[in-house]
Amino acid sequence: MKATSLEGLRAQLKKIDRDIVRLFNRRAEMSQVIGKFKKDNDIDIYDPAQEARVLRYLGELNEGPLPEASLKTIFREIISTSRALQKPIEVAYFGLEASFTHLAAKSHFGDTTRYISQPQIGRVFTAVEKGEVDWGVVPRENSLEGSVNMTLDQLFSTSLKIRAEIFLRISHCLISAEDHPDAVKTVYSHPQALAQCQRWLRENLPHAVVTAVDSTSAAAKMVSEKAGAAAIGSLLAAQTYGLKIISRGIEDYPMNVTRFFVIGKGESQATGKDKTSILFGTPNVPGALYHTLKPFADRGLNMAKIESYPTKVGPWEFVFFVDVEGHQEDQEIRICLEEMKSKSTLFKILGSYPRGEEVL
Repeated sequence: MKATSLEGLRAQLKKIDRDIVRLFNRRAEMSQVIGKFKKDNDIDIYDPAQEARVLRYLGELNEGPLPEASLKTIFREIISTSRALQKPIEVAYFGLEASFTHLAAKSHFGDTTRYISQPQIGRVFTAVEKGEVDWGVVPRENSLEGSVNMTLDQLFSTSLKIRAEIFLRISHCLISAEDHPDAVKTVYSHPQALAQCQRWLRENLPHAVVTAVDSTSAAAKMVSEKAGAAAIGSLLAAQTYGLKIISRGIEDYPMNVTRFFVIGKGESQATGKDKTSILFGTPNVPGALYHTLKPFADRGLNMAKIESYPTKVGPWEFVFFVDVEGHQEDQEIRICLEEMKSKSTLFKILGSYPRGEEVL
């Protein structure tokens, strides 16, 4: 494209924009046709497996210079808008507005979705189980602080399935109605956020009183009404509650990532790049865990994670959560799970779902 003048280049860009708008609207019209088909055939509007396939396909088409991550961000919003044209969906999430779970939900479902705050993780599960909302988003684990036990408790007993996973890089800000850190006497946040920023707090606010509250967003809301107080939370929390950002990126370790689950009814179809999460218990005999997991090794299947968890039924009684690469309908996975079930005292498939894009 030869540069003749700035006005000429802008004219060419305007023509491209016109074509893009026309194609966007053609896509929207097709989405409405698909939405009617889904309604007539009682098919869910949101299909995590299909959306994962679409985003993967777009990444394969991309020849640059637009970065793949940017292309997918753009299309997440296009897909979100297409869903809204078919039928608006409602998503429950843990925490107040601007919590990190809210951010994770928005990064996955897009802005054209109705989000409903829930004060407890259990309430997210209940809202989906009762049909009050279509989907739920809950935190599963943090790369630094480990598992979120309340989510594991709910997965143990729920009839819902894990339908997708989301990875979100966690970047903390010190936010306050005050202008300067010297004015901060008390810092509020969720216990995990406080733990993730403890070195920064020790070095920069050694005399401040650190107080744990239910969530980072609850802390932001609280300090918006308190003099001499600050919260550790997200940039969105500062914007939402009208607070100033005293310092950005105060987490002690930059590779701070939280994994979230999208929970819902039904099952996600195989995409070719999936995970299956299971829960199982073993007899209290020597070698029981080894023999239960041996089918994975025999078939060359990769376990992405294994974690023991107390059952709360009796002291020192544990079950195990395992993530394995693959879908429960894959032949080798299906055979392996059948063998595991025969050797387990408790066995539950929590869901098979598209692998999320891990933050590097």
